[in-house]
Amino acid sequence: MEPRPGLPAFLEGYGPVTPWTNAPLALPPRRMARPATQPKTVPNLLTALERADLHDGAVLSFHHHLRNGDALMAHALQLCAKMGLRNLHIAPSSIFPCHAALVPLIQRGVITRITTSYMNGPVADAVRAGHLATPAVLQTHGGRAAAIEDGRLPIDLAIIAAPAVDDAGNITGAIGRSACGPLGYAMVDAAHARYVIAVTDASRTPLPRICIPALRIDQITQVDSLGDATQITSGTTAKPPNAQGQKIAEMTARVVFEAFRNDPAFSFQTGAGATSLATANALAPLMHAAQMKGDFASGGITAPLVDMHHAGLFTRLQDVQAFDLVSARSYATDPDHMGISASEYASPARTDAVSRQLACAVLGATEVDRAFNVNVTTTSDGRIIGGSGGHSDVAQDARLTIVTTPTRARGGPKAVPSVLHRTTPGSSVDLVVTEAGVTFASDKWDWLKPALRTAGVPMISATDVFADMTPRNPFPSQKKTVAVSEHRDGRVIDLIRAG
Repeated sequence: MEPRPGLPAFLEGYGPVTPWTNAPLALPPRRMARPATQPKTVPNLLTALERADLHDGAVLSFHHHLRNGDALMAHALQLCAKMGLRNLHIAPSSIFPCHAALVPLIQRGVITRITTSYMNGPVADAVRAGHLATPAVLQTHGGRAAAIEDGRLPIDLAIIAAPAVDDAGNITGAIGRSACGPLGYAMVDAAHARYVIAVTDASRTPLPRICIPALRIDQITQVDSLGDATQITSGTTAKPPNAQGQKIAEMTARVVFEAFRNDPAFSFQTGAGATSLATANALAPLMHAAQMKGDFASGGITAPLVDMHHAGLFTRLQDVQAFDLVSARSYATDPDHMGISASEYASPARTDAVSRQLACAVLGATEVDRAFNVNVTTTSDGRIIGGSGGHSDVAQDARLTIVTTPTRARGGPKAVPSVLHRTTPGSSVDLVVTEAGVTFASDKWDWLKPALRTAGVPMISATDVFADMTPRNPFPSQKKTVAVSEHRDGRVIDLIRAG
């Protein structure tokens, strides 16, 4: 990054970005959780905020389990603006189009810093347009958890949407009109934030299971509505794959089956995109016909994974967030559908993280290049549409990482000479599946090729996949850094520039 006046201290040393290497992770030790407290009930959120001892420049965190149906973050930050607070640093686990009301707060200087794992919609557009006073920081889900736990991302106030609360002050996402499944991202925030406010839109009730105990909460208050839980299923999660995507899914399912058909400890994760969901649906009959039973499925849990578990194809589900209402209902009733924190899921500081136990991860891509680097952060023209989420975490940790993508889509090529933005390094990718067939990123899984030939799965070299890909037109000079992407251990993996 070139020097420029007013570069904030937290960005010193961010750049230039060098060729990526899988250097050993070097992270500070995890801190102890904050002292236990007894929650107090307060009449409204404004009162709770006033009692939280906030100050200009405070760091506020939120969780995204309601995804594009969340209404709490915008409401809380608008109250902060009415209190006269400025220069706030928000650290939500993700940002969606429903958070458009944050844009005026950014433009007015109420919000001047953002650290998150994913952003899409008007807030992302405002960041790219340069409206945020300092570059946004995009972390991985596991990297965010590690940074909170070791103090690199200190949270002054965690505001937690709580779909249900019991008389003791314990909270859950399992039930309530805003039920959203396990509160995996908020668990880390509640354990380490200086102050915690739980906000509910339900009456006190006995809980079938507890996500966050009362001893992690300072205040509990109520609002009319936390949002629209039906919007948990949104974006590509709500869309069926097209014919090309279905073909890719069926090939991918066959690859997974042939790789692990004799593995009694098979564990599996897919993304929430249409092709990933179709892959799970295509894998189920293969496993059933071969009487193959896996150990667990993990990550953001979806209806196809719930169906596979209930059919006996997986012994348990390890769930950090529900991607649909079927998964949320399953979490409320099935003791083998277990909620885990974002730290337990994928913290690079934890040797016992679920991501390290994964046999196979099937992930999507906005772009993939000749070096197998993957972009899931921007479009080919530079618009911010996402972020790593758990992509880089599980890609690095899983034994077999498969990236699925068509070679082209309506927006142009997806197999490109060089990705516009590197979200996940190519060194973490083992196979790429396109409509043309399976491409091996290294020789580590060459032993699988005979089985794929027998099964009729086409294979294609990287040279052929990228043969028709001409270099993209050079972008005009882009000098202003508007966002920084961190790898899961805090190292910078790429920058987003605009202007």
